[in-house]
Amino acid sequence: MSDNIKSYESPFCTRYASEEMQYIFSADKKFTTWRKLWVALARAEMKLGLPVTEAQVKQLEEHINDVDYEMAAEREKITRHDVMAHVFTYGQACPDAAGIIHLGATSCYVGDNTDVIIMRDALKVVRRKLLNVMNNLAKFADQYKNMPCLAYTHLQPAQLTTVGKRATLWLNELLMDFEDLEYRMSTLKLLGSKGTTGTQASFMELFEGDTNKIKQLEKMIAEEMGFDAVVPVSGQTYSRKVDSKVLEVLSDIAQTASKFSNDMRILQSFKEMEEPREKKQIGSSAMAYKRNPMRCERITSLARYVIIDSLNPAFTAGTQWFERTLDDSANKRISVAEAFLGVDAILNIMMNVTNGIVVYPEMIRRRVMAELPFMASENIMMDAVKKGGNRQELHDRIMDYSMEAGANVKERGLDNNLCELIEADPMFMVTKEELDAVLKPENYTGRSSQQVDEFLAECIKPILDANKDILGESFEMKN
Repeated sequence: MSDNIKSYESPFCTRYASEEMQYIFSADKKFTTWRKLWVALARAEMKLGLPVTEAQVKQLEEHINDVDYEMAAEREKITRHDVMAHVFTYGQACPDAAGIIHLGATSCYVGDNTDVIIMRDALKVVRRKLLNVMNNLAKFADQYKNMPCLAYTHLQPAQLTTVGKRATLWLNELLMDFEDLEYRMSTLKLLGSKGTTGTQASFMELFEGDTNKIKQLEKMIAEEMGFDAVVPVSGQTYSRKVDSKVLEVLSDIAQTASKFSNDMRILQSFKEMEEPREKKQIGSSAMAYKRNPMRCERITSLARYVIIDSLNPAFTAGTQWFERTLDDSANKRISVAEAFLGVDAILNIMMNVTNGIVVYPEMIRRRVMAELPFMASENIMMDAVKKGGNRQELHDRIMDYSMEAGANVKERGLDNNLCELIEADPMFMVTKEELDAVLKPENYTGRSSQQVDEFLAECIKPILDANKDILGESFEMKN
């Protein structure tokens, strides 16, 4: 708990998100990035012949990180303008360069470019953690690719799959998210230096109509800030669809995480699998025996928030007026940051859960064997037909026995006795040994294990191999 108990603090900061992600959306990251952008602007203007000196650029560089936040706050009270307050504060630290800071730029030069830079840096963190979750699940899928388990359609037992094959379903959705993330990161562009309405009129004045120098200016700024390109056209701001597109990716990750966590919660209720659990962890204050899936429940909860939050930039993008309007500002400050903080928390928990999933093979087998006789009945019938039996008569008899066995299970709480009923009926001409041979779960998993091998080798391993230097990250739950 924070020491600040008298006012609201975001749970993302006090409870859920990592310090790494919190810093990316901090005031210090924001305002030092502003200064880096002012340095890049000044350096480019100097190289292109404007009256900016090497000494001025050097002085600006030397004072990027020593922001006087108290001075900036006091100045903002006077000017009611955060950018101009920081221009003034930066100028106080760099008196020789004060006159050329922000030359030709508008507020969105630092504001919007910084927002893009912050999203890029945050996406890098998301990418790294997403890959580590994928790595954990790939190992899990490979380890359990041959273990038969019940599959479900309509949440009712269906044909068998394997524990590892089910894990590939989670992993495949993460792969889809990773591919979308890669695309979004590769196409993210800086705003550049577009001016007050996107026309670059101020730079036309500064460079006396030299269009080539203005284009060079943007290229130089983009390269210094680590971007391949700037947006080709804009109003004062970059299109707010950029925020919407970025949060679509985060929403997709949240959707995948929610599907995974809900499946895990159901499996834990079946006592087939469990999320990791600390030795002294309490499940219930009253019911000491409880093993509650609290980590996966937290994933579900945070995912729900992120999915809904992603609608904010969508509505913002759809309600902008002409070249710019300020009704985006308050909303995007909250919605973009919290989407990233939420996904950061989700991926941290997923790293923890996927690194320590507890599997109960005997319970899985027990549940398989309770349903397998029903699934094996067609094979038993076909074998009897091969021995001379009448297919329709055998089908009718199996249907009757299935109803009886089902009643035993559902109404009387007894074991499934379908196989005993079939063995005792001479119509089926089958021995106990022959029935045991039929009732092998491995015979009913289809190509599950091969599908796991193929999917991991063809789709997942190349990605993990290409990013092996950032794998092996773990996360310990603290609350």
